[in-house]
Amino acid sequence: MSPRAGNAGPHTLAFVESPVQLLNVLEWAHVHAPGAGLTLVVLSPVDPMTRGQLRRMAELAREEGYEVRWEEARGGASAPFRTIGGLMGLLRRAERIVMGDPFSRYVQLLLTITRARELVVVDDGTATMEFVTQLARGERLVRWHRRGARPGPRDLLFAPVSSSARRRLTPGGQRRVEVFSSMPIEEAPGGVKVTGNEFAWTRARFGPPRITKGADMVGTSLVETGVVDGDRYLEAVRSLAKAHGARRYFAHRRESAEKLHRLAVETGLEVVRPDLPLELIARRGPVGRTILSFPSTVVHTLPLALAGTEVRVAVCDIDPDWLTRTASPRAQGFLDGVTGTARDVHRLSAVQAV
Repeated sequence: MSPRAGNAGPHTLAFVESPVQLLNVLEWAHVHAPGAGLTLVVLSPVDPMTRGQLRRMAELAREEGYEVRWEEARGGASAPFRTIGGLMGLLRRAERIVMGDPFSRYVQLLLTITRARELVVVDDGTATMEFVTQLARGERLVRWHRRGARPGPRDLLFAPVSSSARRRLTPGGQRRVEVFSSMPIEEAPGGVKVTGNEFAWTRARFGPPRITKGADMVGTSLVETGVVDGDRYLEAVRSLAKAHGARRYFAHRRESAEKLHRLAVETGLEVVRPDLPLELIARRGPVGRTILSFPSTVVHTLPLALAGTEVRVAVCDIDPDWLTRTASPRAQGFLDGVTGTARDVHRLSAVQAV
């Protein structure tokens, strides 16, 4: 298939740093711009699991006919300068910028260079909900699990760039801003176009899956981000797996190897390291009749990706006692909101983790 980037129409430049972001750019292109010129720029992270999933997603994007440019954006102190210098021409010519993470310092810096009048934010998980809320209130762009923390020296140094990015992401004049999301967005800023992501590309490309007996469990990186205590999380996983007959544990790409080893030993679950975002893994199958999750992006995305199947998604609340002492003051409210706004899921009470 010939690359679509050379086709007529406004040229679109998409910046992604995670597999889910790349998936959601493909979903956006499927709905909005089939055949339009699109170049995907992967600002590659250093984490091996994330890089592996990004490689697989890049292959799928190329199979769809899109141009993919892989940038070793974090390969040493000089890498950002080489990356930005190499992208300067594309940034100047692009008429539309699509981004998966408006909180990313890399993306915020690139926004100060581009002249594009159309900006699109696609989902980077539940962070999209926080981004839209902060934009509507004119607040500083800060990831939800870092709210309440004092800005460090790097935060203060980067503050002018972050403020400039927030202004660029606010509609005005000839500048148009769209949010393409599967998340519930209730407080969109005036002028921002909100479009629902129904995972149409995923459902057309994969499945339907073969459904097995029992349950599968979805892992979370809440321990790694310092929100939930590791021992409490492990006990909650063990109790939940026992209560629902779970057999497999699909690890989040950011979960540590040490934690996963301990989890496998102490719970008996088969730990699976997916090579693609879970929405695609579940859609390809085989998948359990019930998918168990803690509050996370997948409680919003999996019901959409698995629409028309008999798979049930169940979400377990986070007990306030599981939170660490250093967790953001907003953590419990945000996690409750993630669960409470999810559609087509079965809600479970917090299991006892002692």
